Amino acid sequence: MSADGGTDGTSGTGGAGGTGGAGGTSGTDGTGGADGADVLSGSGSADEILDIVDAEDRVIGRAPRGEAYAKGLRHRCVFVRVEDAEGRLFVHRRTATKLIFPSLYDLFVGGVVGAGETYDDAALREAEEELGVTGLPRPEPLFRFLYDGGAGRTWWSAVYQVRCDLPVRPQPEEVAWHAFLPPDEVERRLAEWEWVPDGLAAHERFLAHRRAG
Repeated sequence: MSADGGTDGTSGTGGAGGTGGAGGTSGTDGTGGADGADVLSGSGSADEILDIVDAEDRVIGRAPRGEAYAKGLRHRCVFVRVEDAEGRLFVHRRTATKLIFPSLYDLFVGGVVGAGETYDDAALREAEEELGVTGLPRPEPLFRFLYDGGAGRTWWSAVYQVRCDLPVRPQPEEVAWHAFLPPDEVERRLAEWEWVPDGLAAHERFLAHRRAG
């Protein structure tokens, strides 16, 4: 049980003064993304222009977000791991209206990097937008990796971490439910809820990064 009482994904506050979104089911009962496209979706539209990159993360062109998704064009994403002052991790469930992976759970906030935007700027922008805060410290860059979910679903992923001491008010169009969960509960929920696969890949690499010091 988290300090917020919202551990079943159906209700509860999001810690730090935030209020959970509309009720919903846990990942084990909720609906997943039938298209299986493994990418974080930010608040931009399908017309948002993205940099398209090669396997070495070099920009080779540009395309609208919708086209990048439809054609499996490699682009850039940011993953921001958010903890509060008590070391609890921000966890949320995506809304049912999301283009990618509706109703699944995530361990990170974040999204795509816009054309001409740096990873660092995208990390701060996406974190503030998704958490509904301003004045967040600039997230700390940890590492990058090339995610490959198969079937042409591959993108460069930059992983960050940040501490948030601000009251969070997540965007209702992005987040259906949220809470700051203690580490032991996060570990337990990993086996119980259905999570976005790219977020799980980033989480596994984060744990390995932390063990390596």
